[in-house]
Amino acid sequence: MIKYIDLFAGIGGIRLGVVQALEEMGIESQCVLSSEIDEKACETYALNFGEKPQGDIRQITEIEPFDLLLAGFPCQPFSYAGKRRGFGDTRGTLFFEIERILGKYRPKAFLLENVRGLRTHDGGRTFETIMQKLHDLGYGTSELILNSSDFGVPQNRVRLYILGLLGAAPIMNLVTNYGAADSHSYKNSYMQLGLFDNVKRKSCTVGGILETDVPEKYFCSPEFIEQLHTVVGNDLSKLNGYRLIDYRGGQSLHSWELGKKGKCTISEMQFMNLLIKNRRKHDFGTQQDGKKLTFEQIQSFYKNDDIHAVIDSLIEKGYLKEKDGKYNPVCGNMSFEVFKFLDPESISITLTSSDANRLGIVQNNMPRRITPRECARLQGFPDTFIVNPTDSFAYKQFGNSVSVPVIEAVALDFLQNNIGTLGWLENSLKAVNA
Repeated sequence: MIKYIDLFAGIGGIRLGVVQALEEMGIESQCVLSSEIDEKACETYALNFGEKPQGDIRQITEIEPFDLLLAGFPCQPFSYAGKRRGFGDTRGTLFFEIERILGKYRPKAFLLENVRGLRTHDGGRTFETIMQKLHDLGYGTSELILNSSDFGVPQNRVRLYILGLLGAAPIMNLVTNYGAADSHSYKNSYMQLGLFDNVKRKSCTVGGILETDVPEKYFCSPEFIEQLHTVVGNDLSKLNGYRLIDYRGGQSLHSWELGKKGKCTISEMQFMNLLIKNRRKHDFGTQQDGKKLTFEQIQSFYKNDDIHAVIDSLIEKGYLKEKDGKYNPVCGNMSFEVFKFLDPESISITLTSSDANRLGIVQNNMPRRITPRECARLQGFPDTFIVNPTDSFAYKQFGNSVSVPVIEAVALDFLQNNIGTLGWLENSLKAVNA
């Protein structure tokens, strides 16, 4: 029997992946502590695991002996504390709670998950501090950066995984792999290899995780659908892969093309698209977004004689604003019902807690938002997993969660390659095979 604790547990994605890995090895396990501060996440956790996590880990002082620590800990910028108290101080941060528990209970192993940006935060000093603390406690470590799309999950999600063993360096077969940079390169790489059809059959694309009987509440409004038809015509599958965003060009649709603040002329749309394209150029300054251009600068790329009339009309409609002789688009991205239409023949962009509810799909030529169950599938949760009954909480929770198959693969690789060091695991396997 393997005993473990589940810290910063969320809805239990790390626990689920690790338990699946242990079950694949025929090992029974027991969670002796789960801790999560978000009350709604605790509700979902309880629905699926039959136990409600304890609250703030900072208030938990006594824990039953355990073998394995699991934690998807928040990345607080604790290096600021280090600057005040001397570099390397983690007090006052949530990672300190992991450090405290490892120091007090000395479990044989741990698995930590975080965003990949942790590695480079504050010039790498944050990550250096974390690793030094773990090493000071006597743990050998191995870290991986992996993309969920390489593990049967149709989502471009790159995350950092840190494995630790008390008194030994972990042996791992998995190696860091950032995977495809985006959905387009993912799709193209598999097409070039002649593997796309096989990948699609394995549900490694968005099309493989879609529900067929979707409630009407997830479909876009008639007004929005009409605006989309106005731009792309009758075949709405042309929207596959498009963002609805005002401050980017490329494969994007904008509010002025959709006529959200009033219908625009061809000249007005041309003006706005050129402005979006050119305002990021270094010739006009190093600032990326929010750059304001003078009339003379705009004239260098919009050369039509109607420039004054076009500017006046766009200001009146609310697509453009002028201040101190400089012009800037008025961006209204949060007003879009969908901010990204996923390509059913590729992978999703990274789910986030704030935007998961506005990812879209065109199915049977009807545009809609993806459902909470589809979000769960994009994270590799089985359909037996109970979704929070309130959609807003469900979207947030899956956006914050981990990709279960990646956790399972990392845990399985870690456990299988370090059986000899993990005495409790070796004994458990002997008991299973007896």
